[in-house]
Amino acid sequence: MTTNSKSSNSSPKIGSFELNLTWWVSGCIVVGITLGKLLPSFFQTVGSLKIAEVNLPVAILIWLMIIPMLLKINFKAMGDVLQHARGIGVTLFINWVVKPFSMALLAWIFIRHLFAGYLPTEQIDSYIAGLILLAAAPCTAMVFVWSNLCDGDAKFTLSQVAINDAIMLFAFAPLVALLLGLSSITVPWNTLFISVLLFIVVPVVISQIMRKLLLAKGQQTFDAVIKRLNPISMTALLTTLVLLFGFQGQQILAQPMIIALLAVPIIIQVYFNSMLAYWLNKKFKVAHCVAGPSALIGASNFFELAVATAIALFGFNSGAALATVVGVLIEVPVMLSVVAIVNKSRHWYENV
Repeated sequence: MTTNSKSSNSSPKIGSFELNLTWWVSGCIVVGITLGKLLPSFFQTVGSLKIAEVNLPVAILIWLMIIPMLLKINFKAMGDVLQHARGIGVTLFINWVVKPFSMALLAWIFIRHLFAGYLPTEQIDSYIAGLILLAAAPCTAMVFVWSNLCDGDAKFTLSQVAINDAIMLFAFAPLVALLLGLSSITVPWNTLFISVLLFIVVPVVISQIMRKLLLAKGQQTFDAVIKRLNPISMTALLTTLVLLFGFQGQQILAQPMIIALLAVPIIIQVYFNSMLAYWLNKKFKVAHCVAGPSALIGASNFFELAVATAIALFGFNSGAALATVVGVLIEVPVMLSVVAIVNKSRHWYENV
C-alpha cells in the first residue's frame, strides 16, 4: 500500500475550517467588495501585473493552493487501477464524457435562455465559459475528504485522482477549447496553453519532486510538512477570492441575483452527475466503498484550476471568473449533501 493511501485511511474527518468554507468565502465576498470600493487603484495595479493575460500575483496564489494538494498524490498508485476497473470506468465516463457536455447544455438552457433577461447581455458568453471551465476539470484534492466521509476505499480514490490528473494534462485544453468554440466564444489558444502549463504541469512537477525529497526524509517529516502547508493552501484560496470580488464588487452590488442564478445549473449538474455515477456503479455491481467516492469524484470540480483559467482567459472583471467563484461558494454544502445521500442509501445500494 502506498504511503499516501495510508495517510488517507487515518486522516481525520473534515475539519471545522473546511466545514465552514462557505462562510469563509462569504466573508471574502464582503471584504473583497469593500476593499474594491475603497482601494480601486490598488486592484487596478494588481490586475495589470500579467504576462500573456496570465496574472502573476494570482499565478503565485494558485501555486500556493495547488501544490500542497498535489503533494498528497502518489502517481504510482495508477498501477492499482485494475483492482477497481469498473468503478474507474464509470468515473472516467462521468468526468470526461458526461459532465463537461451536460454543463454546456445546462448553461445554454439556463444562462443563454431562461435567465438571459436577468443577466447582463455582454457577460452571458463569459458566464457560460466559466461554467464550462468549472465542469471540465475533476476535483483532485477535496475528494479525499469526501471519500473519507463516506468510508470510501482510499486506494480507489487515490488511483482515480492520479488518472484524472494525468488525463487533465492532455485533455483539459482541447476539451475546453471545443466546448467554448461550440458556445461561439473565441478561444485564445496561447493563453489557454500557458494556463495549463502554469496551473497543471508546473505544479505537478514541483509537487512530485518535493514529495520524493520529503518522503526520503521519512513519513513523519512528510506528514508534518503537509500539515503545515494545508493552512497556506486555504489562505491562498481566500486571498484570491478577495482579489476576485474586489473586481467583481460593483457588478454584484448592481445585480445581487447573479450569484443565485449562476448557482442553479451548477447545483443541478452536481446532483445529476453524482447520482448517475452512483446508479451506474450499482448496475455494474461495484462495492459501495468504491461507488461512494466514484459518485463524489464524478460530481466535484477542480475549482482552483477553473478560477485560474477563467482569470487568465477572461480577466478578473469577467463573468467567467465570477461563475467559477460561485462554484467555490456552493462546493462544500452541496458536496456534503451528496455525502449524506450516499451514506443514508447504503442499505438500498447493497440490496442487489
